[in-house]
Amino acid sequence: MLETQSNGATEKKYPDGDLTELIIGCAIQVHCVLGPGLLESVYEACLAFELSKSGFKVERQKPLTVQYKEIKLDEGFRLDLLVENRIIVEFKCVEKILPIHEAQLFTYLKLSGMKTGLLINFYTKLLKDGIKRVVC
Repeated sequence: MLETQSNGATEKKYPDGDLTELIIGCAIQVHCVLGPGLLESVYEACLAFELSKSGFKVERQKPLTVQYKEIKLDEGFRLDLLVENRIIVEFKCVEKILPIHEAQLFTYLKLSGMKTGLLINFYTKLLKDGIKRVVC
């Protein structure tokens, strides 16, 4: 995370901040309509629809190949959403985001070479309480 000075105060500046804010806005729209407690796949499909409708390139369940030394492993890892070929969005529908969920997204970022990801837990009353931005 980068910090920049603005009007004498320190403000935090994230890589791809503008795009992640737009993704979060669309996710909040989906959550407002559907509410909490549905399957992750439902939120994934609805957010993909909203983002596509807004003109963004969105890929669902994008395969992630793991490179280990001189071998490539296609072991079924999939990114829930890839937005504009640079933001990974991982969905959860759990009571609480755990460190393992953040670690999973961090590892996906590292393996893919991407820099920014969003972990969105739709099992919250207010969606803003279920969003984590992960920067690699």
